[in-house]
Amino acid sequence: MTANSFGARDRLAVGDVTYDVFRLDRVDGWARLPYSLKVLLENLLRNEDGKPVSAEQVNALSAWDPAAETSTEIQFSPARVLMQDFTGVPCVVDQVAMRDAMADFGGDPRRINPLIPAELVIDHSVIADVFGRADAFRRNADLEFERNQERYQLLRWAQQSFDDFLVVPPDTGICHQVNLEYLSRVVFTKDGSTGTMAYPDTLVGTDSHTPMVNGLGVLGWGVGGIEAEAAMLGQPVSMLIPRPGSRRTWSSSVSIWWVMAAPRASGTPAR
Repeated sequence: MTANSFGARDRLAVGDVTYDVFRLDRVDGWARLPYSLKVLLENLLRNEDGKPVSAEQVNALSAWDPAAETSTEIQFSPARVLMQDFTGVPCVVDQVAMRDAMADFGGDPRRINPLIPAELVIDHSVIADVFGRADAFRRNADLEFERNQERYQLLRWAQQSFDDFLVVPPDTGICHQVNLEYLSRVVFTKDGSTGTMAYPDTLVGTDSHTPMVNGLGVLGWGVGGIEAEAAMLGQPVSMLIPRPGSRRTWSSSVSIWWVMAAPRASGTPAR
């Protein structure tokens, strides 16, 4: 239950539907915050319970100073988790182990489920064995299923057994393309005891390129498998208040590939 100590909870009518929302304008200093910190501010207001998320964290974020070094930790509760198959399979196996433990203690194993939507895109196991042929895509797909049959059987079972767990099958696209084009909601809705809540789409993903989705206004962080699994179990991600705008110049192998490939795709030789 949210403490709502700032009186931020309100109702928003959209057509014939009314949603519960948390208003940022109930907190002094909200208007000057960068967009990404406004999303975090709403996240803290909505999850404030006086325990992991406190009113002090809300006040610290609203008092953000771009010139100051921050030492205040906040607890970020993502709306969903994005995984690729290499890091996602261990998370699924751990959930299965917890179900086994629940059964051993005489409980109902079906009670063990991700507490927020978890989406796994199978893309990291792709190998281009065949190329330069009309049937290259189909042949590589067949080889992929042959090599990974056992893992794919586990993931299919998990999707059928766990609530709020989605598996995007192989040969669909890379996880960030799928995340941008299909998985991102921009605005999440969730039914609760008091009505339907509307809130910003946010996520943690087990890949360093997860922040690509920020281009849609969806706040995303790349994290490790342990942090992703903790988020699946309802644990917030602990972090220092970010400093938007303090960017570093860097290039990744994907960035370099795009610089080389894009001109060639348009018929212009790469430099």
